[in-house]
Amino acid sequence: MSDFTLNASVRNDLGKGASRRLRRANLQVPAIIYGGEQAPQPVSVEKAPFYKAIEDESFFSSVINLVVDGKSEQVVVRDLQRHPFKPLITHADFLRVDATHEITINVPLHVVGEDKCAGIKDQGGELHVLSNEIQISCLPKDLPDFLEVDIAAVELGTTLHLSDLQVPAGVTLVDLTHGEDHDNAVLSITKAKVRGEEAADEGGEGGSEEGAGSAE
Repeated sequence: MSDFTLNASVRNDLGKGASRRLRRANLQVPAIIYGGEQAPQPVSVEKAPFYKAIEDESFFSSVINLVVDGKSEQVVVRDLQRHPFKPLITHADFLRVDATHEITINVPLHVVGEDKCAGIKDQGGELHVLSNEIQISCLPKDLPDFLEVDIAAVELGTTLHLSDLQVPAGVTLVDLTHGEDHDNAVLSITKAKVRGEEAADEGGEGGSEEGAGSAE
């Protein structure tokens, strides 16, 4: 689990106009902290460290130490609202976490061993990643930055599912708790199509339609 610390201050000037003025000053990002037994707390987060943190993929799957006016709170990112066309964060939602309660969060799936993969290197297949994130549940202390799947020994025609993933101790794959029907595919190695095959497929489809039209 990565360590991230951000500084924030309580935000008393509320409303859309106040948030707009805060963003225009370009020094802080409006946000809110919610969850647990405490009431939701509007805050403003220091912009520069925050923008630097969100460049790190693991920030979104980490417990963050958010220091609000000198008081530390443990949170995770629940949502980021972005400007429709400018590279700006317009608002952030943080969820309080409790060391004694499990949290549910999405973590990235990292695929390794592609350069050694039997299905790709020796059998001419190509990799299709069907899920870039996996929803997990665990205590904050067990939260991994990501899950990893090694495909070095995976052969052509193979599909890996959630049940094929190796997860750290204390971590549960949420979908699998709903039954076998939710054992979703996460990646597959299939035969790579070449341009000639694609053109032939398209020509065959077009030809059959044209033939049908002639018969009419």
